[in-house]
Amino acid sequence: MIRALGLALLCGIASVASAQAETVNVAVAANFTAVAEELAALFKAETGHDAVLSFGATGQLYTQITQGAPFGVFLSADDVRPTQAVTEGHGVDGSVFTYAIGQLALFSTSLDLADGEAVLRAGAYEKIAIADPAAAPYGAAAIEALTALDLRAAIEPKFVTGANITQTLQFVDTGNAELGFVAASQVAGRDSVWIVPADLHAPIRQDAVLLRSAANNPAAAAFIDFLKSDAARERIAAAGYSVE
Repeated sequence: MIRALGLALLCGIASVASAQAETVNVAVAANFTAVAEELAALFKAETGHDAVLSFGATGQLYTQITQGAPFGVFLSADDVRPTQAVTEGHGVDGSVFTYAIGQLALFSTSLDLADGEAVLRAGAYEKIAIADPAAAPYGAAAIEALTALDLRAAIEPKFVTGANITQTLQFVDTGNAELGFVAASQVAGRDSVWIVPADLHAPIRQDAVLLRSAANNPAAAAFIDFLKSDAARERIAAAGYSVE
C-alpha cells in the first residue's frame, strides 16, 4: 500500500513537471551549431524545457526576427544585432549579454597552414572561402584581417562566398575552395588550422538577447539563465570560445 502510494506520488510529480515544461524557439548563429545542440540537450535534462534551434547567418536570422519569426531567444555571432533588437523594439531591455567570444581561423584540407599569413601572401590557391561579410560576423572579421594585412585587393577575386559559416566550411571540406576563413570552434582538433591573430580584427563578441515575443515564456527565461550557468560556460569554453 505504501509502495503504491509512493509510485502514485512520483507519477503525480512527473505529470506536474511535464505540464509545466515549455518550449522556446532559439535563433542560433551558424558557427555555434554543434555547441548549441549539446547545450539544448543539457538544458532539457536540467529543466525539462525544450529548446528548438534554428541555425543561420546572424544577419539573415535578424531579418527573420524583424519580420515576426517566432523566436524567443537570439544567439547572435556579433554584439551589434542583439542591442539593435532592443533599440528597435524586438528585444527585452536589460537582457543582452555576451555568451561567447569567438576566434577566427583559416582552415585547409590540402595546404599546410603552419604559417597562414605566408600562405595567404603566396597566393598559391585558386579559391578561398569566406562567409558573406554582410550577414556573418566571421566573414566581416575575415575582411578586416585581410585589410589589416593589405591583402584584400589581391585575394578578393578568389573569394567563394558562403551564405553562412557552415556553408563556408563545407566549401573547404568538399574541395570547392583550397582554404577558407571559419570559426575556430568548427575545426577544433583538425589538421592545418591557423588561428588568425586577434589584433587583426575586432573581437568577435557573440551576444544573446531575450526577444519580446517570449518575455513571458518561462522556457525562454530559463534558457537565458542556463547560458549563464557554470555548466553551460564550461561547455562553451571547451568548444574553443572564450567566456567572461
